Amino acid sequence: MMGHSHALSGVVGWMAVVPLVQGTELPGLSFDLGPGEVIAGSLVCAGAALLPDLDHKSATVTKTYGKVTETLGGMLGFLFGGHRMGTHSFFFAILVGVLVQLLALWSEMAVQVFVFLLIGIAFQGLGFGLDKNRIASGVINALVTGGITLALFTAGVNYSWLGLAVAFGVVLHFFGDMITKMGVPIFWPLYKKRFGQNMGFVTDGPVEQKVVTPLLTVGVIVGTIYLFDWPALLPEY
Repeated sequence: MMGHSHALSGVVGWMAVVPLVQGTELPGLSFDLGPGEVIAGSLVCAGAALLPDLDHKSATVTKTYGKVTETLGGMLGFLFGGHRMGTHSFFFAILVGVLVQLLALWSEMAVQVFVFLLIGIAFQGLGFGLDKNRIASGVINALVTGGITLALFTAGVNYSWLGLAVAFGVVLHFFGDMITKMGVPIFWPLYKKRFGQNMGFVTDGPVEQKVVTPLLTVGVIVGTIYLFDWPALLPEY
């Protein structure tokens, strides 16, 4: 799927699991998810749902932070066997999730930086910015992303779930790609068969444009209505 569809799937996916995990307590992990955690998790998942495409030199995520993401993308493409290979596998999802969870345990500042980067990627995937002016688009993206990251920090958002959210977003990505004709090798490197190959729709074709993306958009709207207590959040007059 295209970047905007992957990003939307990340938002919808997080909103869908919030009611299922709400109130769950595990060692070092708390799913006490208020409005801040719902917003943060949605954006984190949206950004993470684009990460597997770092293996493609023209992908939205690869272009987001210029030479930094382009260099990282080239390294991942080489290490994981090219586009839609190792980065589209459970191995990659677990690896990234564990690394991010360790990051969350190591440094609060590192968490805030990583959240900032993922939110920026999410907005790029969702098409936020000016197509004809990359510099202005980058500045606007950075300002909005920085403002949201700071607002979430000020609100005291608990990111103990960060690694799981990132892994979940990555998994959503390659499950999204499984329903396209190219498929993905989800059990790489043990088994390189592409699941879903030649069985789904064409990427950025009529099905994605007219069915998948609109349905995901409706899912975001429904999730927003269902998860937020709007009477309590809106100011009284």
